[in-house]
Amino acid sequence: MLFRDAAEGIHRLEIAHTNTYLVETGDRLLVVDAGLPAAWPHLQLAVHDLGYTPDQVEGLLLTHGHFDHVGTAARMHRDWGTPVFVHPGDRHLAAHPYSYRPQTNRFGFVALHPGGLRPLGRMLLAGAVTVDGIADTEPLESRADVPGNPWIIETPGHTDGHVALHFADRDAVIAGDALVTFDPYTGGIGPRIVAPAATSDVDTAVASLDRLADTEAKHVLPGHGPGWSLGVRRAVAQARRVAGAA
Repeated sequence: MLFRDAAEGIHRLEIAHTNTYLVETGDRLLVVDAGLPAAWPHLQLAVHDLGYTPDQVEGLLLTHGHFDHVGTAARMHRDWGTPVFVHPGDRHLAAHPYSYRPQTNRFGFVALHPGGLRPLGRMLLAGAVTVDGIADTEPLESRADVPGNPWIIETPGHTDGHVALHFADRDAVIAGDALVTFDPYTGGIGPRIVAPAATSDVDTAVASLDRLADTEAKHVLPGHGPGWSLGVRRAVAQARRVAGAA
């Protein structure tokens, strides 16, 4: 489902609890995160409905290299010729999106948190175990070299090379999985970091929340769950409370 104007000129496409963002940049379009394989026909339709063609998609920026954010990347690159950008710290992960080791065994964690069974089941049906990695990527490091020119905020913890993207002119930060409003591993609702079953280092992820807060953005656009428009500092404070209670 496409939710228009999650922030000014930024639209949220949600398939199986996983978000892809389409950012209008004048007569061009920027995609942030590639969702799961089942998102492909919906992404094609969203680009058309927004009044663009695949030739006008100037780039795909990945907040990180997990399978549920890389799902259509290889196809976008192959079929549309879209350049794909990822932080060097996640370049290997984007090419091998199942190669990460979370802090906690995911299978045991899910058994103890049945609230995650339904959302994870939807992700499985959307192709979570059939994702092709993307090896042909450009470095997501220098703002000047990246389409759309967002500020690149390094937010490690969920993965080593995780980044958030601050679109200051839209008063919005696309947080990826540095901060979500829905955790598919627990079913938890509201601002939080993702469960240790999918996070590399929880302490580092919590520390990275300060970098999100420093953006002072009004709109927080997460990798999972609806957008939050009550200010990033309020979202970070709530995420810290949830992490402290875990």
